[in-house]
Amino acid sequence: MIKQNETSDFSFNLMGFSYLQNQRITLFLVFFLLYLLTILGNTITIFIICMDLHLHTPMYLFISQLSFVHICNTCVTIPKMLINIITKDKSISFAGCVSQLFIFSSLGTAECALLGVMAYDRYLAICSPLRYMEIMGSWVCMVLASVPWLSGFVQSSIHTFFTFQLFFCQPRNINSFYCDVPSLLKLSCSATYLNEIVLFCVGGLFSLSPFLLTFVSYTLILEAIFQISSSEGRSKAFSTCGSHLTVLSLFYGATMLVYFRPTSSYSLHVDRLLSVFYTLLTPLLNPIIYSLKNNEVREAMRKIFKIKEGNLNSKTLTTKNENKKKIFLYNKVESKG
Repeated sequence: MIKQNETSDFSFNLMGFSYLQNQRITLFLVFFLLYLLTILGNTITIFIICMDLHLHTPMYLFISQLSFVHICNTCVTIPKMLINIITKDKSISFAGCVSQLFIFSSLGTAECALLGVMAYDRYLAICSPLRYMEIMGSWVCMVLASVPWLSGFVQSSIHTFFTFQLFFCQPRNINSFYCDVPSLLKLSCSATYLNEIVLFCVGGLFSLSPFLLTFVSYTLILEAIFQISSSEGRSKAFSTCGSHLTVLSLFYGATMLVYFRPTSSYSLHVDRLLSVFYTLLTPLLNPIIYSLKNNEVREAMRKIFKIKEGNLNSKTLTTKNENKKKIFLYNKVESKG
């Protein structure tokens, strides 16, 4: 039995997908491709928002922050997972495990709070459009943008402190591909009752507050939308928050399945699949959702990558051909006359 402060030669083993050693090359290539696409997609989203002046609004500031969170979140877990898949050494040092848990937990809380802030932003845009720019001034945006990072730091500090006060028995094999609170609680050979209380109370507090903000915001949004008389107006209002609702569904669905369950109900294979979905697929899907369902982002993408210019050239050629046909028909009629 070794306690957390006895750190000499102290390490954990991230077992992850070690039971699929025969398919390790395939797993490596698949996850590496998904990893590159995730980084690329979120980087392009940030690049488009930075380059297009029309997207320099509070909503797109928060979207770019969300993409940055996804990039950091993916970089914290996936590279180590790829190394473990392709090599025989599955170990991670005590300091590495502490750092990974702290950063990953902090980013998860920041993402949750950021989604709540985005819901409040959508509420103001739809329910108070005339006062939106007045309320969402630069100072308010800075405060709202900093709250997720502050809440992530506080929540993660508490979880990290309580988790590494536990005793961990050998073999210290974590049945996941990253260090996380539920995995370490299951690995501990000391009582985890206090830690589970902290996990539910502190985690619930920092997750419930943004969730309540999101719930209240969208309740008021839906009430305002249903009061709009025209179907076109309702459709336009729905389109402004459709992408965010989709992202909310993915995030809260995965979070509840991964974290808000008693440790006795954990299933090894299900947990691994949920972890992959939470850490890799959700960050991969978010830029696609915001790009495909957002007309402003699509328009900015066309402008930056010269897609729009190509369409304009084709339209110009079509117009020229039509004019030539009209001139030809006109001359033909005149000759007959």
